[in-house]
Amino acid sequence: MDYVLVIDFGGQYAHLITRRVRDLGVYSEFLNAESASLEEIREAIKGARGVILSGGPSSVWEGKHDHIARIVVEEGKPALGICYGHQLLAKILGGSVGKAVKPEFGPTIVSVKAREDPLFNGIPETIVAWMSHNDAVLQPPQEAVVLASSHGSPIAAFRHGAVYGVQWHPEVVHTMFGLKLIENWLKLVGVERNWRPEHMVDKLVESIREAVGDGIAIAAVSGGVDSTTASLLAKKALGDRLIPVMIDHGLHPAGEPWRSVELLKKIGLEVEVVDASNRFFEALRGLTDPEEKRRVFGRVYAEILEEVAESHKAEYLVQGTIYPDIIESGRRPGASVIKTHHNVAGLPGEFKLKLVEPLKWFYKDEVRRIAFKLGVPKEIIKRQPIPGPALAVRVEGEVTREKVEVVRKADAIVREEIESEGLHDRLWQYFAVLLNSKATGVKGDNRVYGHVIAVRAVLSVDAMTASVARLQWDLLERISSRITSEVPGVVRVVYDITSKPPATIEWE
Repeated sequence: MDYVLVIDFGGQYAHLITRRVRDLGVYSEFLNAESASLEEIREAIKGARGVILSGGPSSVWEGKHDHIARIVVEEGKPALGICYGHQLLAKILGGSVGKAVKPEFGPTIVSVKAREDPLFNGIPETIVAWMSHNDAVLQPPQEAVVLASSHGSPIAAFRHGAVYGVQWHPEVVHTMFGLKLIENWLKLVGVERNWRPEHMVDKLVESIREAVGDGIAIAAVSGGVDSTTASLLAKKALGDRLIPVMIDHGLHPAGEPWRSVELLKKIGLEVEVVDASNRFFEALRGLTDPEEKRRVFGRVYAEILEEVAESHKAEYLVQGTIYPDIIESGRRPGASVIKTHHNVAGLPGEFKLKLVEPLKWFYKDEVRRIAFKLGVPKEIIKRQPIPGPALAVRVEGEVTREKVEVVRKADAIVREEIESEGLHDRLWQYFAVLLNSKATGVKGDNRVYGHVIAVRAVLSVDAMTASVARLQWDLLERISSRITSEVPGVVRVVYDITSKPPATIEWE
């Protein structure tokens, strides 16, 4: 299959480039410049129809990635350099890069000087683009055409044969006509826009078959779309040599895990349920730091999976890790740890099982399309994401059975009210959080000092960014009234109006 290669130099938006290319119907592969060998990079460049070089924190003065840009140029591949990648290509082609007269961060006015160039087809002569740089291309390579400029970047875009460079970030939503610029570049590359995630089913099944060979694997399932899809792919590959396992940790939302077990049974996944609630609550006792809670949850989770695997003589673990999990857990080289996911960085270093993660380079909405192709029920496909540690990270501070029961009841009310309004298909996530603070209230003419519940509802496509859902006041008032009336000990309800970023979707 034809593909566009995205080379990641550690830029905070590098993953979005791959995402945007896929959104435009072109299969793209992601390669990290720090972790891939030179031979892997060379082969990937040779096989690609076009190459995009991402932004990054390095300076081209260091010469750290010159060899990669040189391979791209020597291979004659159509290329698009973004930010640091733009500067890198300009340097390799003979241009001059130095300190910008005016560093640019955030929204920046860019003047397009060559609207006749196909890269800027349909793009006006002045746009607001997202910049993030101290260095700039000061002199273009010989025979290069200057396409755009800004106050701090005299060569904000250039073309040299099949090589393009832009100083701004077209992949972020803050850039006007950013997606249009990427689309124009893909047309120049000549790559067919025929990729769909659901077309990958056979390839994913074969990759699992190759990874496990004649071995036995267990699959960690939760009832969510990620783990269900990974397990169904593994079932196709391994048949009876796959044992789906669900751990009942006592932290599930109301009605779980049994509702999920019944749904999974209908699609051919006979799940082995392990009752381990006492074990989890004991391990979490006294812990208040969110990352420590996640790590301890991950450790206990891993220990139980190892015990189950040993009982079945299994050597492999199939799990539904997706790309946002990897980004937030800092497993991608150069990425910051935002929060540890129990199935990624939460697994202990000495974990005995070999991991099989067929979905680790896919985004949530792409996984949903694969799930639909596999015949996963709508109830699972449309189910809102639930964090691996479930209600443990929706209870601020120490996790106790009493606190979990409070947030479970509040969460059930939030779900019921939002779903009764028919909003569940539009919202990405909606849930309740029990805060680690108390407030004064009045019940029955008496002063009560009780719990505070935060309600959160967000809109998103892939969980990498999220915006606040503007719920109607009467709905919020109804939720608040029910929670304070029906959940013992709760005297106040607040609504979280923070987008991601700067917040994460979950509170912990």
